[in-house]
Amino acid sequence: MILSTTPSIENKPAKQYLGIVTGETIIGANIFKDFFAGIRDIVGGRSGSYEKVLREAKEIALKEMEERALRLGADAVIGIDLDYETVGANGGMLMVTASGTAVKL
Repeated sequence: MILSTTPSIENKPAKQYLGIVTGETIIGANIFKDFFAGIRDIVGGRSGSYEKVLREAKEIALKEMEERALRLGADAVIGIDLDYETVGANGGMLMVTASGTAVKL
């Protein structure tokens, strides 16, 4: 399965558009990650715990989108867009959505 943010795959024209596919995930950061990220923010540097959560959420959303495309018989998903939002009380949860167009090449 080819996953691409571009509107087409070079030298592989889409023969059939199968529809929009999406993947979503909501992940919470626990209190220890919040605490250590706060310390890191005070002394400077990057928050490795939050970066790990962001990567994990993105991978889950992309995998879910890919599975939906496979069920449609797609060879690729083009025009992929990733969106990140905070949700829940005090923005304590991270929602990542991936969407794109499933195509047959």
